[in-house]
Amino acid sequence: MGQRRELFIDDFMVDVLEGELSYRLHSPQAEEMVIRQDKPWEGNASSYHTVFKDGDTYRMYYRGHNFDMSGGTLKFTHGECTCYAESADGIHWEKPELGLFEFAGSKKNNIVWMGPGSHNFSPFVDQRPDCPEEERLKATGGLAHNGGMRLFKSADGKRWTPVGDEGVITVGAFDSANIAFWDKSLGKYRAYYRIFTGGTTTAKVWKPGGIRAIRTAVSDDLIHWEGFQDLTYGDSPPQQMYTNNVISYDRAPHILVGFPMRYVERGWSPTMKALPDLQNRELRSEAHVRYGTALTETQIMTSRDGVRFKRWDEAFLRPGVERSDSWYYGHNNVAWNIALTSSRFENAEDELSFYAESGGWHGAGKILTRHSLRQDGFVSVHSTLKGGRLTTRPLTFSGSELELNLSTSALGYVKVECLTAEGTVVDTFGLDQADETFGDALSRKVTWDGWSGLKKLSGKPVRLRFTLSDADLYSFKFV
Repeated sequence: MGQRRELFIDDFMVDVLEGELSYRLHSPQAEEMVIRQDKPWEGNASSYHTVFKDGDTYRMYYRGHNFDMSGGTLKFTHGECTCYAESADGIHWEKPELGLFEFAGSKKNNIVWMGPGSHNFSPFVDQRPDCPEEERLKATGGLAHNGGMRLFKSADGKRWTPVGDEGVITVGAFDSANIAFWDKSLGKYRAYYRIFTGGTTTAKVWKPGGIRAIRTAVSDDLIHWEGFQDLTYGDSPPQQMYTNNVISYDRAPHILVGFPMRYVERGWSPTMKALPDLQNRELRSEAHVRYGTALTETQIMTSRDGVRFKRWDEAFLRPGVERSDSWYYGHNNVAWNIALTSSRFENAEDELSFYAESGGWHGAGKILTRHSLRQDGFVSVHSTLKGGRLTTRPLTFSGSELELNLSTSALGYVKVECLTAEGTVVDTFGLDQADETFGDALSRKVTWDGWSGLKKLSGKPVRLRFTLSDADLYSFKFV
C-alpha cells in the first residue's frame, strides 16, 4: 500500500473483524441553503448539478428548465439551457451576468450553453497530465435522440465549444447525468452513463424496459471508448439507479466512490397520501402517476476496479424531515463531485460538502442545500465500549509513522499492534506497548510507549491489529 490512504468504506483491507465491531454508514448533515434557482431561465426543473473547485474558484453548473403542470399535463415553458454559478468558499454563491446567450430577448443571465447537451451538461477539470491549457475543462452532455453522449471543451469554464459533430458514446439511454473524468490511478478516462436493462433506447425508438442501470467504459482520449461493462453490485438486490455521480476520491484516488440517486416507485397508499403537498402530488400524477408517487434519495457505492461496486443498501442521504418541498421525485439528488470547504467551527478541519436539491415541479425554482461530512467519513468501523479487534490483511508500507482518522468518546480509544504476515506480534509493537489513541482527528499519530517510529518495519509484509473501544475508525495512512 506504500503511503496510500486506506478507507473502511469497504472490507478490502480487513481480514478479521471480531468482538463488538461493525461497519457504520454515516450521513452528511444539512447545513445552509446555498443557492436558489429562481430566474425564469433556471425554472422549477433545474437539475443535474456539477460542483468542483478550479484553482481558487468553486464552479457550479446545472440545467435550467421549467415545468407547467396546470391542467394535469406536463408542459415545458422554454427549452433547456446550462446555467453557471461561482463561489470563493463553496458556501456563498453568485450567479454572474455573462452575456453569452440570449433568453427572452436579453443576454443578462448566467447561461453558458444552449443546444444539444443542455439536458445533462456535466463539466470537469481534465487532469490528464498533458492536457492542453486551452481545453483544460471538458464536459459531457446529450441524449439518445440527439447523438448520445457528446463532448465539449473550454479554457475558462464559461465559453464552451463542441468537440466534433457527433456523440462519442452512442449506445445507451443517456437520459440522466452521464459523466467522464481522468482516473490517474488507471491512467485512462472513465465514463459512467445511463442504460436500461431491457427494451430499446435509440434515436428512432424509445421503448425502455427493465430497470435503470449504469454502464462504464474507458478511453485514452475521450473520443474512442472501449471496455464497455455494466456495473455489478455483489449481493445487493436490484435497485433503480437514476444517476451515478462516480468520482475518484481525492484523498484516496485508487478508490472510486459513487453517490447514485435511488429511484423508488411506491404507488398510491394511505401513507403516500399523508406525505407533504398532496394537492400538487395528485396534480403531477394526472400527467403520469410516477410523477406524484416516485420517491428519490442518495445512496453510496464504492469500487476498486470501476466495475464491481460495493453498494450500501441503506440510504446515504434520506429524504429527511417532511416539509412542502421534500419527499418527491428528484428530491435530494446530489451534485456530481464533492467540495472541500471550511468548517463553521473555528480551527476545525475542512469538511466535505455535498449539494442536494429540494423544491421544484411547481412555482419558483429549486433550492440547493449544502450538507457536510468529515473527510473520509463515509463509513467507519464502529465499536461499543466493550469493543473488539480488527486485523488487516498483510500489507507492505513505506514511511515511518502511522496516522489514523478516528473519533472516540472521552473514555474510548484505539490501540494498534503490528504483526508479522503470519500473525505473530512484532517485538515492542504489541498490545502492552501500544498507547491508547483517542480524540477526534483526521491524522492522529499512533505511538508505542510514547514512540511513533515504524521505519524498521517499512517495506516488510506486516498486519495491523486495531483494538477499539467506544470509537469509530475511518481510515489509516503511513507517512
